[in-house]
Amino acid sequence: MDMEIPGDRRLAAAVVMDDDDQVLLVRRSEKERFLPRVWGVPCGKLEPGESPEGGVLRELKEETGLRGEIVARIGESSFVSEYRGHEIKNWQQNFRVRLLSDPGEIKLPEADQDSKWLSLQRLTEVDIDDYNLDVVRQAFSY
Repeated sequence: MDMEIPGDRRLAAAVVMDDDDQVLLVRRSEKERFLPRVWGVPCGKLEPGESPEGGVLRELKEETGLRGEIVARIGESSFVSEYRGHEIKNWQQNFRVRLLSDPGEIKLPEADQDSKWLSLQRLTEVDIDDYNLDVVRQAFSY
């Protein structure tokens, strides 16, 4: 087997909710290889040996500049992706997160990204995929 082909990937996602039950969504950069310009929750791969709890807070900071604290683990998700012609199974743990930063302090890494706070009823106003929509719904059903 090619040593550059990863095995199963572990990820963590942050459903950041405010006191009015609005969710923070971030639009991915057009430079992204996976789902460019699609709206979703802050999410990313865990580093080797990193806990999902530590990884989700690190990803939130890297993707938005915001600090948060975990309120609850709300569920799991999985999907299959392709890497150099090989299927990769992705396992994701999903967390509801409360901000410790001011929501106005969002700093996105790429200039073509955007962020919005939306209620559950308004989520479909943006181009959010079914996978991210399911992750958000997990937070509302918790």
